[in-house]
Amino acid sequence: MAKQPPLPLSPTRWPVEKQRLAFFSTVEKIDVREFDRCQFGLCRLWLQLFRFSRGQGAEGMERVPISAKSSPELVRQQNSSLVLSALRRHGRMAHTQISDATGLASATISAITADLERAGVIERSESLSVAGRGRPRVLFSQRRDYGYLALLVIASDNIEYSLVDYAGTLLDRFVEPRGAGGPEAFLTQVSVALRRLLTRSRIGHEQLLLVSVSSKGLVDPQRPVLVWSPVFGAQSVDFSRAMEPGWRVLLNNETLLVAGALMDCEEKRLATEVAPFRASERRLAALSLGHSIGLGIARASVSGITEILAPNFGHMLHAADGGLCRCGARGCVEAYAGFYAILRSAFEVPADTVPAKFVPIAEVDKLAVRARRGGRQAVRAFRQAGLALGNGLSRLISLHGPMPVFITGLGSRYYDLLDAGLRDGLAESHVVRLGGMPQLTVVADEPSLVFEGHLSCAFAVVDQGIVDLAG
Repeated sequence: MAKQPPLPLSPTRWPVEKQRLAFFSTVEKIDVREFDRCQFGLCRLWLQLFRFSRGQGAEGMERVPISAKSSPELVRQQNSSLVLSALRRHGRMAHTQISDATGLASATISAITADLERAGVIERSESLSVAGRGRPRVLFSQRRDYGYLALLVIASDNIEYSLVDYAGTLLDRFVEPRGAGGPEAFLTQVSVALRRLLTRSRIGHEQLLLVSVSSKGLVDPQRPVLVWSPVFGAQSVDFSRAMEPGWRVLLNNETLLVAGALMDCEEKRLATEVAPFRASERRLAALSLGHSIGLGIARASVSGITEILAPNFGHMLHAADGGLCRCGARGCVEAYAGFYAILRSAFEVPADTVPAKFVPIAEVDKLAVRARRGGRQAVRAFRQAGLALGNGLSRLISLHGPMPVFITGLGSRYYDLLDAGLRDGLAESHVVRLGGMPQLTVVADEPSLVFEGHLSCAFAVVDQGIVDLAG
């Protein structure tokens, strides 16, 4: 038998400080917020080297796409992204703080901040020491007037418009009712309102960096097109047609933004803890209750990469040939758990009655009062809604594994009436029966999560565009 080459020394067996030096001397700083992540990457690299040494060759190695750009240019762009990301997360930071947060060398920080300053992306300010002695600290932050973002939150009955500067400061906000008519009239309304949003703050149209739009419904993954929505049904809405030349537009499902904001909160909380090495990804689900039923799933891998999904949960089948849904199908989760469905059940309206596109929240509040007083039909309607939600979540957990579920939206105010049915629906899952009930948490302030989700997704796109332009 041929003698096998010696096993390479595992990096995890080196002293911790030597691991740091070895990693940072060979890899030009990627995201190093947690040394555990770097250690995990070294373990994978060691395993691949071991496979290669055993003669597996390229088959045992991961394939890395070759970029047309040179390595130094890619490294510089990656480092610039790290700096902008650190400033976005922490606000004003000193030179040494940026270096600590990113793991980049002091000389690299100096070069990147100088480039970003010359481009007008960031600015410096001075802060006196607490004691009032010594040289003032130089702090870097985003330059607020570098550009502006418009955020649109589309609900069933109104549209909220917000204007923020490049530092994420809210400058203006107004809400207007959604007008009558089809997609064309709607896009005209959006275009006029966007121009008014800029005019109110005396912002030039050329200073608008991005328009970020969110809505319930199905979103085209490649284009800013709303494929299906509770208001317009299958009539698609192409938001690029409401934009002026030069304006970029980003469209996201609203509950996807909520899930992303919740994961950001969890990441910030975990960053303050001295936690052991995590060998598995972190997952969470955001369940939005209201006129529509939305679901967002966020998954953060060990390497720090976060993936956010918005499956069509509200229109997943709950009961074959069941109640009529707004989408035109029968038996959807929403056809039992949406506001219109709860009212339909409570008042014993035939299940094949065409649902209303919008239900006044005051009517659902009245029904909730009756349920809390023990009204049998009202209690049954909310329990039926909870059961549909629980059954849907049980399928989610069976497919994606256990995860905490955050309940948001207008419907979260009725969670006390939904809870028993929801838990009964979850308990029908084999995974839940074996592993226990997932953590269920009510987060009532959904608008704030939507806003934070907008900022996170929109600024990630804007900052990456700045880095690519500089490269």
